[in-house]
Amino acid sequence: MEWKRRPGQMYGPRGVPLPGQNFAEPGDKEPAGGKKGGGARPEPAVVAQQAVRELVLPDPEIRTNPDETYAQLVRVPTWMWLDRVMWKPVSETAKVPGVSVTATAIPRSATWRMGDGTTVMCKGAGTAYSVKYAAESESPDCGHTYARSSAGQPEEAFTISVTVTWDVEWHGGGEQGTVPGLQTQAQMSLRVAEAQALVVS
Repeated sequence: MEWKRRPGQMYGPRGVPLPGQNFAEPGDKEPAGGKKGGGARPEPAVVAQQAVRELVLPDPEIRTNPDETYAQLVRVPTWMWLDRVMWKPVSETAKVPGVSVTATAIPRSATWRMGDGTTVMCKGAGTAYSVKYAAESESPDCGHTYARSSAGQPEEAFTISVTVTWDVEWHGGGEQGTVPGLQTQAQMSLRVAEAQALVVS
């Protein structure tokens, strides 16, 4: 939306007039049934863009079992999950005279790249491992089993990464909409070893 620049008016991102300013030019006529300087109401979709820009999304914090300080084992399931503290909606509200719009970002999925050429898609944050699960059990919703070790890789480890996709829903000014596909990312190194059988004569 193009805003008509007026003398003495201050403007924010994308030319949106800042709050507390007079939108009228000198000599403007007083609108019927209102005070002089009412001005045009900004489009909610424009204000929504400002709210989306002001969202502060948390960075993912990767967790695995076995823990990253230990080597994963070939043919033994690795569990992956994200810290639950960050897996929740984040909201921000932008206000200009006449319009208030709230944007809410919701985490939808996590895409894991395991460093061995495998990509794992998880719909949620994943399940944290606990002792109630058998050591050889697979994660019910977010896991991977390596078929080869990380020997020969830089620092003898795979670089794994996770990309969290957020969808944004906004509402205000009698309108609503969505902004799909915002992303946050994190990565870490993971060593994978191959267990050696011990032959006893």
